[in-house]
Amino acid sequence: MGVNPDTYEVRARRRCLVCDGEDEVWELEDTDQIGPLCRVCHAPSERIAVFERRRMPAAVNPHAAALGRLGGLKGGPARAAKLTAKRRRDIARAAARARWSHGK
Repeated sequence: MGVNPDTYEVRARRRCLVCDGEDEVWELEDTDQIGPLCRVCHAPSERIAVFERRRMPAAVNPHAAALGRLGGLKGGPARAAKLTAKRRRDIARAAARARWSHGK
């Protein structure tokens, strides 16, 4: 299985080549300089400025996510079944103290 290269998005200002309307959009970094259509007149627009760049998260493999979820569904009840009553009380007491102890 190959590693996907990072994909980046940019926040860019685009100007319509026909109506001179301007718009700020998020688009893939490798989008053509002259390309996407104007929202007003549907003519091609050109990228005139780039303000930000951000990395897009990689797509999640749904099969791997389902397997991880199965393990998570089993782990909590299995841990609870192993705890003694005293240990459960101690954990509950510590959680209550944490919830109510922030400075007032």
